[in-house]
Amino acid sequence: MSIDKGVRIDAKGRKHSGPKGREAESLRFETKLLHFGGEIDRATGASSVPIYQASTFHHEDIYQPPLHDYSRSGNPTRQALEDYIALLEGGVRGFAYASGMAAISSSFMLLSAGDHMIVTEDVYGGTYRLLTSILNRMGIESTFVDMTDLDQVKAALKPNTKAVYMETPSNPTLNITDIGAVTDWAKEHDLLTLLDNTFMTPYYQRPIEFGVDIVIHSATKFLGGHSDVLAGLAVARTEELAGRLKQLQNGLGTVLGVQDSWLLMRGMKTLGARMAHSEESAAKLAAWLQGRSDIEHVYYPGLLNHPGREIHEKQSSGYGAVISFDVGSGERAKQVLNQVKLPLVAVSLGAVESILSYPAMMSHAAMGEQVRHERGITDGLLRFSVGLEDVDDLIADLDQALAGSRY
Repeated sequence: MSIDKGVRIDAKGRKHSGPKGREAESLRFETKLLHFGGEIDRATGASSVPIYQASTFHHEDIYQPPLHDYSRSGNPTRQALEDYIALLEGGVRGFAYASGMAAISSSFMLLSAGDHMIVTEDVYGGTYRLLTSILNRMGIESTFVDMTDLDQVKAALKPNTKAVYMETPSNPTLNITDIGAVTDWAKEHDLLTLLDNTFMTPYYQRPIEFGVDIVIHSATKFLGGHSDVLAGLAVARTEELAGRLKQLQNGLGTVLGVQDSWLLMRGMKTLGARMAHSEESAAKLAAWLQGRSDIEHVYYPGLLNHPGREIHEKQSSGYGAVISFDVGSGERAKQVLNQVKLPLVAVSLGAVESILSYPAMMSHAAMGEQVRHERGITDGLLRFSVGLEDVDDLIADLDQALAGSRY
């Protein structure tokens, strides 16, 4: 069935055709990034979506309310962003949230007390914290499994299982889940499927094409790309799910503000160029790290010895820009972090500048030490998000930091 990505649906369920209709659907991805249907303001010809800095909208006729009435329920700037990500992911409707975790938590609110969810075991630490310290108190149960093994996924099924949550490549060990295999099995059991696509973005991976019901992004990362906006996005595969997500977004009020919506759209226009450059550099950096005798392990889907490479290549058109590597100990990891000069030493990833993170103390600090180690998130593990610097400069900088640390 052909989906009109130009159709906009307001909080009351009314459809409004966008300026491009079906035209953008047939364009190649890099072109869609710039010509997504809302790139030109039709009223003035402005070359970017206007920022509608308004909380409420006047009713000219009380019997015919306007398309937008209150910005929590809908705002033209945010709507343009939501249409944009729906087009890129190939879903029916998109939703913009105040953060990646707001997108995840709002999506999880599709579940009810007593429901059970199967989750990637080496999931992002914030997602793990939400499931184990908040949603568990609400009666929503979760089981963490190694999703590289479909048999483990199947074995986790319970009578009250309602959903499967995937993260592939996983954060930070870059394990690969077979999206199609898990989704096909989930459909046999009438389970909702959700997937965090932050690392790959729709530039490299479009899970809805494999049957995933809801795709989620921390848009703070590669989609925004400039370390200057906090945002989350979700895309629904069906109108029925879209209606439920809209009710939750409006009811919970977890919406993205208009300034951040505009900044995110600006960042997304260069997604293709940024991802292609960063991936090329990441491949060179990963190979260099793998050739060193003082590195315990390198995690990157593009390496020939990565156990999930073949599956990843079936479902993704690239390997991404994130590498994790184990330097042998927590003490050495901290020394490296204190000696690098070029990358930011910080939480987050996916920016124009490279970011070096320490999962044990940053993204996965919410996981207990034993749980982290069971998932391969060791004290010596570092995560490198490769930016747009010259890769030879990044290698030289990391070389001096490694050489100056005690192995």
